[in-house]
Amino acid sequence: MPAPNDQPYTIPAPYRRMENLHILFWLLKDIGWCMIWKPLGISIIFPTLTIAVLITWRTRHMAAELAHNLAIVFWISANSYWMLSEFMGFDTVIVWGSLTGKHLALLPFLTGLVILLYYYLVQRPRENRAEQVAGS
Repeated sequence: MPAPNDQPYTIPAPYRRMENLHILFWLLKDIGWCMIWKPLGISIIFPTLTIAVLITWRTRHMAAELAHNLAIVFWISANSYWMLSEFMGFDTVIVWGSLTGKHLALLPFLTGLVILLYYYLVQRPRENRAEQVAGS
């Protein structure tokens, strides 16, 4: 049961429309990748990332939303890089040891994961302790 002063998070209509447009762009990018339609896949990277960054900026005052939206920005970045590596033919090029061009997508994927781990292992427990102290 939520604490009495917990406010439900509601998404304002303009934000919801932006999130829905973001989903459309993301799907178009991945369809372009799946179908090897390079012009579509490549051209939709910028609007997809731009909206992800905008959503992140607009929700930056809420730690949970910020962490999750930052993880999405890094996920889209990694996904876009991976797509480009395949389109441009450097996905199988050895970069270092047994790592290929495609494996460099792990850097933004892992960055997003670290952000979420920090939120769930450090930030959220702090928030919970602060709420418990305030509720006492």
